[in-house]
Amino acid sequence: MSNSTPTTDNEKKKSKGNRLPCSPSRVLHIRQIPSGVTGTEVVSLGLPFGRVTNVLMLRGKGQAFLEMASIDAAVSMVNCYTPAPPHLHNQPVYIQYSNYKELKTDNQHNQIIFSKFGFVLKIVMFHKNNQFQALLQYADAMNAYYAKMSLDGCSIYTGCCTLRIDFSKLTNLTVKYNNEKSRDFTRIDLPFGDGQRTVETSLSTPFATQSTIFPSYTGPPGFAPPLGFPQGAGPSVPPVPGALGPLTVTTSAAPAHMAIPGIPGNSVLLVSNLNSEAITPYGLFILFGVYGDVHRVKIMFKKRGIALVQMADATQAQLAINYLNGQRLYGRVMHATLSKYQTIQLPREGQEDKGLTKDYSNSPLHRFKNPCSKNFQNIVPPSATLHLSNIPPSVTVDDLKNLFTSKGSTVKGFKFFQKDCKMALIQLGSVEEAVHALIELHNHDFGENQHLRVAFSKSSI
Repeated sequence: MSNSTPTTDNEKKKSKGNRLPCSPSRVLHIRQIPSGVTGTEVVSLGLPFGRVTNVLMLRGKGQAFLEMASIDAAVSMVNCYTPAPPHLHNQPVYIQYSNYKELKTDNQHNQIIFSKFGFVLKIVMFHKNNQFQALLQYADAMNAYYAKMSLDGCSIYTGCCTLRIDFSKLTNLTVKYNNEKSRDFTRIDLPFGDGQRTVETSLSTPFATQSTIFPSYTGPPGFAPPLGFPQGAGPSVPPVPGALGPLTVTTSAAPAHMAIPGIPGNSVLLVSNLNSEAITPYGLFILFGVYGDVHRVKIMFKKRGIALVQMADATQAQLAINYLNGQRLYGRVMHATLSKYQTIQLPREGQEDKGLTKDYSNSPLHRFKNPCSKNFQNIVPPSATLHLSNIPPSVTVDDLKNLFTSKGSTVKGFKFFQKDCKMALIQLGSVEEAVHALIELHNHDFGENQHLRVAFSKSSI
């Protein structure tokens, strides 16, 4: 992080009296943070609602600013935490919209390589076994996963300095100094010091739940690539002639094979606070299938508001938690977390189940069965705008609007893609409406074996 911090005079004035309501913003103001709370812990408050793009700790004031990737994510977070404030270090913290629409810092437009895949919390760099190596901790484990998938095997320079990236067994990096060897981007108060000497060595199950990756390269000593320190954030790694410039590494440079590997860990989710009158196994299969291939779904026989959802692997399970926990579904705020169960057992023959347990392991509707599918590159949070594809030529704008209206949606906007009339965007009245419409209309049969494909869109109309 840079030393530039938003002025908080307005926030101070509001804290002394009645708070004036702020309009929704991606930036959230968090108050009454206990001393000792880390930036990582503050970021964790936002992860259940979507991707976190920035964080700024004001430690002397017990405050922080958290920037979400979308306003919808911020709204979901505020709506969830306003009636029931979250706790950090056993003390409640209070969250409201900030007057700031984004966190502008000096490094915003100069992030290099690894920052392309998400918010980097901490970096530690060192030499070992004649190799330059580094540990990077992301705010989100999925950011680390996509960084590894995209950059492992890529060269920093043409024909040399090839990156080798793996997941670390460390759960957290402890950074003592902000200098050319280490940096904690959530702490602007750390001393420069004379180097990074220690790394926290607490271990847990690697890979699936880890946000720390371990890149190294076999280039010549003394020519370490600028891995991820944003320029302008205090002392930084000097740029090397010929190195990749800011924002030049994109997913298009990633290897073609983007299959999610079989990573060890729990792939079964516990989903609770469901509307027992509206939810079905198929509905959960379609919704959670946006973020991975759902193999089995079980709605509890005696507690219909609770369900188990088994994903293809632990990475997909974590992705579903990140994007769907806290999402409103049929009027209820859904909660998703990892289950203690490792698999969903199918009912025994003759066992009463009433169709509440379904096996979808061989479903043709899996979005990620093709390892080269573009769906891997288009995973986004639930949004009010839906991406429609596989639209037959005979289907008109009015046909599609009427179709969505018939399912209870309010259509606020619609447009076909200019270059491909088989695809379109449709904007509905709310994110919850879009979630319901996706469940109802994904795989809708237009006849003659033509089925509509529905996904959340990262674009808007």
